[in-house]
Amino acid sequence: MRKVIAAINMTIDGICDHTAGIPDEEIHQHYTELLGQGDAILYGRITYQLMEFWRTLLETPSEEKSMNEFAIAIDKIPKIVFSRTIKSVDWKSAKLANRDLENEVLALKQEPGKDIFVGSRSLIIQLMKLNLIDEYQLCVHPVIAGSGLPLFENIDDRTVLKLTKTKTFGGGAITLYYEPKTE
Repeated sequence: MRKVIAAINMTIDGICDHTAGIPDEEIHQHYTELLGQGDAILYGRITYQLMEFWRTLLETPSEEKSMNEFAIAIDKIPKIVFSRTIKSVDWKSAKLANRDLENEVLALKQEPGKDIFVGSRSLIIQLMKLNLIDEYQLCVHPVIAGSGLPLFENIDDRTVLKLTKTKTFGGGAITLYYEPKTE
């Protein structure tokens, strides 16, 4: 059975904001490699629309090789978008979900293949409530945002996690790898 992995960037104070982190060459390389280990990434509308930025680097490459390589990786991985407002997507590797989140993820988990990533804060919260996340990869940037949307908002039930490993980046960010722990 494939794993569902919540992989997201956040600040020390738990804020999920793509503009608050400090993405550097090493972090771009990390996520490029990570995307190569999966068969799909799930996005909500807002994150999907933010990620469309990377399409511009395919047409007009950056001077940073690591950003261009990430753009290629994000373009390649199939994207499943969950939205009540978007009626179509024009990114070749993206499609709108056919089912609700729970049923889509349960079906994806049963298919053969590599891991399924979740890259949207809203979907992580929903899947956490459904107990469908097998691993959390939280990349914590050395920044205190002070305000914004916290990752673990409106969580009613206590969830205990087991730290399985860490990865420290030269710029001060650290990825914490957790699995849900059965109490």
